[in-house]
Amino acid sequence: MNNPFSLTGETALITGGGSGIGLGIARCMVASGARVVLVGRRESELMKACEELGAAASFVPHDITLLNEASSLLEKVEQAAGTPISILVNNAGTHLKKFAAETTPEEFQSVFTTHVMAAHALTRVLIPGMVERGRGSVLFTSSMAAFMGVPQVVAYAAAKSAYFGMVTTLSAELSARGVRANAIAPGWIFSAMTEKALNSDPARKAKVMSRIPMGRMGNPEDIGWAAVYLSSQAAAYVTGVTLPVDGGAVIGF
Repeated sequence: MNNPFSLTGETALITGGGSGIGLGIARCMVASGARVVLVGRRESELMKACEELGAAASFVPHDITLLNEASSLLEKVEQAAGTPISILVNNAGTHLKKFAAETTPEEFQSVFTTHVMAAHALTRVLIPGMVERGRGSVLFTSSMAAFMGVPQVVAYAAAKSAYFGMVTTLSAELSARGVRANAIAPGWIFSAMTEKALNSDPARKAKVMSRIPMGRMGNPEDIGWAAVYLSSQAAAYVTGVTLPVDGGAVIGF
């Protein structure tokens, strides 16, 4: 039997792929044989990531919140890859640390647009090609904040929780046509964004660490290998799932 975890022959579009979890996913997918196209707003960051990843990686600078440009983005991405996209990783996001009563409607909408509206806009333009080819994998980067109450992240938690409905609906609509949809819910993963958030609040950081049964934060590759699994033939019968990858934080005490 060939390696069911191999992504040889697959091409992945990864939003927010220039750093953090997105880059961790890209590293693992390239190591598993896939081509990757990174999408993000910062060209210098994307270029640096592709230099690290090597010949299997390319990039397209783009702001995914420009919802009406999703189709033209897909054209550019497939031109850069030289092949149709078979894996979509909706990973791009933004963070807002504010109490619910202090979060303005405009701030809430901004977070929701990046995480939810943009992910839907891109997913909807990829679906027809995946269905036509009879295969494809759509992933969303959710969060443990969708499972448990975390103070001061009302907009972020609402956006990440929305992925539950998106994943289950997409699975119900598309699974019989060869396209699977799943999500990964990372716990506290070491990244520049997480480090900034926790280092500004020592008490919060101490509480975070006390909640993780494994006693440590994860790293982007922990999420990357989960993404490889969910995108591979090893998960051919897995769809509609939101998989926590959190060192046990959601079930920790």
